[in-house]
Amino acid sequence: MQKKPPRHLPEESGQVPANGITRRDFFGMVWKALGILAALETAGMITTYFFSGKSKKLQTPKQLLEAGPVDSFGMNSVNAFMGGRFYLARQLDGGFIAISLRCTHLGCSISWEESKKRFICPCHSSAFDISGEVLNPPAARALDYYPVIIENGIVKVDISTLKERKTFRKDQLTYVQ
Repeated sequence: MQKKPPRHLPEESGQVPANGITRRDFFGMVWKALGILAALETAGMITTYFFSGKSKKLQTPKQLLEAGPVDSFGMNSVNAFMGGRFYLARQLDGGFIAISLRCTHLGCSISWEESKKRFICPCHSSAFDISGEVLNPPAARALDYYPVIIENGIVKVDISTLKERKTFRKDQLTYVQ
């Protein structure tokens, strides 16, 4: 077996470049720079993943659906707006509320029973009154609703904002001014 001749470093052989950086030093610096760049990119991706706007609520523009003139809705009446995914109910005192078509139990579509003046869920027989309040479980909370706006005698519903609620309150109704 032959012995390999000893390796000479440029410094030892007197071959030091004019700028003082050897080839080995140059590639060492390049690898360090690439390692730092990869670490920064990884840290940026992790930061973006954990803080990607979860704390900020995006504002969706209002989507107003015109339901019709106030006078076209009788007291204690319910009108279906299937395209808008809601029932527009007018209470005995004249207040309006737009109730979601989805049952709060499992999300089945509810229907209005005019003869009994109640909403009924066909899946598990949950029942709700004209304001969306639970009459018969298994649904544990009132039906969700959409904000109602009345402008110049026209009833409009903001179908971009579905509001969850535990129970019915009078402040959820909209009245003619």
